[in-house]
Amino acid sequence: MFDMMNMLGKVKEVQGKMKSIKENLVYLQASGESGAGLVKATVNGNRQVLKIEIDNSLLKPEDKDMIQDLTVAAINIALKEIEIKINEEMKKQTQGLLPNIPGMDLSNLFS
Repeated sequence: MFDMMNMLGKVKEVQGKMKSIKENLVYLQASGESGAGLVKATVNGNRQVLKIEIDNSLLKPEDKDMIQDLTVAAINIALKEIEIKINEEMKKQTQGLLPNIPGMDLSNLFS
């Protein structure tokens, strides 16, 4: 038998958990690199770029276009990695809070 009051309590619990997760995303970090590690980017769970590292061997004016391309690639890789970490953290924090309802996907709440 479906217990509506219990379900409503679980929903409130999930809402609180989601708020806590969202507040802590700033502490999740992921990095991406391109050009065999010549350019590295680090982002956080709020999808903010925290750091860009460029190898000294690339710092020549004639390499400007390549540096820009490698930087974009490194950032995009880091952003993909942080999405994976966000989804893993969300699953870990909400596991068992709600019954398995077919079609209910909470993974896009932080997109």
